[in-house]
Amino acid sequence: MAAIYSLYIINKSGGLIFYKDYGSAGRMDTNDSLRLASLWHSMHAISQQLSPVNGCAGIELLQADNFDLHCFQSLTGTKFFVVCEPGSPHMESLLKYIYELYTDYVLKNPFYEMEMPIRCELFDINLSQAVQKDRVALLGR
Repeated sequence: MAAIYSLYIINKSGGLIFYKDYGSAGRMDTNDSLRLASLWHSMHAISQQLSPVNGCAGIELLQADNFDLHCFQSLTGTKFFVVCEPGSPHMESLLKYIYELYTDYVLKNPFYEMEMPIRCELFDINLSQAVQKDRVALLGR
């Protein structure tokens, strides 16, 4: 079974700009993925405001019985999060690598408009390779 169930990228306004399912058992339709992204954006923002620690970056890890949700927020407010198997290692570094792919292939694309859905073939190809490498690394554990 794959370690990563799905990947979401949310713009700073809370809009879902990218969603990729990696074979999770319960595939969501478009409306459900939009709802989940919006809900996560709201929970992340509320957690920043309610935190007793000054400068809190919000929720970075949500653990449940059947999945973990890891989140990385860039300095511009774009959030990257993966839903994965419980206890999957190195998800933080994978999210940072996905952010690097985003900056290299999406933000540097002259045809991409900020805050709009991502439609970039080079990003898709390199993202698939990164996730595949992560799966291969997990098989060796």
